[in-house]
Formats: sequence, structure tokens, C-alpha cells
Amino acid sequence: MSANMKISNLFRGTLVAVTCGLSVVAISTSASAAQTLVDLELSLLTDVSGSVVLSEFNLLKQGYVNAFANPDLFNNFISKGQYGKIAVNYIYWSGASEQQETIGWTLIDSVAASQNFANLINTAARPFSGLTAPGSAINFATPKFFNNAFDGTRQVIDVAGDGAQNAGANTLAARNAALAAGVDAINGIIIGGESGLANFYQNNIVGGINADGSPAFLKTATNFQTFGEAIDQKLKAEIKPTTVPEPASLIGILGLGAFGVTSLRKRKQTAI
Repeated sequence: MSANMKISNLFRGTLVAVTCGLSVVAISTSASAAQTLVDLELSLLTDVSGSVVLSEFNLLKQGYVNAFANPDLFNNFISKGQYGKIAVNYIYWSGASEQQETIGWTLIDSVAASQNFANLINTAARPFSGLTAPGSAINFATPKFFNNAFDGTRQVIDVAGDGAQNAGANTLAARNAALAAGVDAINGIIIGGESGLANFYQNNIVGGINADGSPAFLKTATNFQTFGEAIDQKLKAEIKPTTVPEPASLIGILGLGAFGVTSLRKRKQTAI
């Protein structure tokens, strides 16, 4: 085979590869055109089981309110992402059949939007006070990523609680199913020092990879009084943006196409 023919074949092969990559990008872009692009879809799962007394519930709720009401969260974290916005929902959970999406998926694209979300949390009533079923809560939350109006670069579940499972679906199986469905990370925050609670969360709830490439993490608030500071740190760690490199070559273009396929696959997942 002549050198000219080899170059011609190489050119044709490269052209086909680029065309395929661009076609995938076009398909992916069309599929997500009706959805709002955000840096993060964050689902907040908050334990309101019977072990959380009223005074503790108020401290727990106030921790989220203070975090979203503080302009620093948007100005120095959310706004620094590629799109400068995230989507968040807020779920109260307790026993096997006790889950409520108290605040549906909400766009946070300004300080005002963040503070409005804080106000919604502040005025929400407590719906349950039963047993503790974190696996059922994860099963409830997971399908909501794939049936909302947002297309996030990342999808994260945030589970807060003060006790291990004593009811409902198997927590480890729920965690694994959520990650298999396309959720990027499940992080946890525990309140108090119940014996074995940290190990339970670490082994059955926490999983996946966060945006900076680090494993999903568990934070501990020693009591409900310190929960506010812990949840503020946790939210900022989950929201903190990472640099997204621009495609600079044919390899970059094809990689973007592959990313589009992954995004489209995740968006088409059915409820587990």
C-alpha cells in the first residue's frame, strides 16, 4: 500500500470518528434541550424518626436554613461552577413507608433563590416521627433524579440521621442500586455518638465519588447544637466546583461525545 493511500485512509477514518463524535453530541444536546443545565442535582434526605425530639428537629432544620440563607453559599460556591447554578430538593424520611418530598426540585441560581429555599425549609412542617428506614429513603429519592426538569453534571444524595436502620428496605442494597442507576455519590452526616452508627453509615450508606475525585464522605456532628456548622461544611464540600477542561483535540471531541452518551443514559434510567 502506498504512503498516499495510507494517509488517505487515515484521514477518512479520522473524519468518520469526528463525525460520529459530533453526532453523539448533537443527539445528547437535543435530548437535554428541554432541561435546565446545572452543575449539581442535590437531594437532601433528613431523618425525622422518633429519636429526633422536637427541640432537636428544630436545630436540625435551622442548620439547613442558616446554610442556604447565608449569601456565602451562593457567592463563593454555587456561582463558581461551570453553569453557576444547582438544583436541590428536600426530603423528610422516617419509617418504611414514611417519605415526603417536602420541597420539590428547586433552581438555585442567585442569593435570592438560595434564601427563598431556606424560607421553604423553615416553614415546612414535620410529617413523621416513626422508625428509621434510610434504605427506603434512598429508594424514594433515587428515581426523582431522572424525572425532573434538570440535567446536572453531578447527582448527589445527602443523608442526615441519628440512628441505624431498624425498618424498611435493605440500606446497602438501596445504596448500591442508587449508584448503579447513575447517582455519583451518597454522602452522610450523623448526629450524636450512637454506638456503631458511624460504621453503619460508612458501610451501608456512603458510596461513590465526589466531583474532586475523592470518595464519598461521612461527617459527624457531635450533637444537634453543632449540626448547623457540620451541614454548612458538608454542603460546601458537595457544591465546590472543579475545573472542567475544554476539548482541545479530536480526542477531546470524542470524549465529549462519550460524556453525552453517559448523560443521556443516566437521564433515561427508570425508577428502581
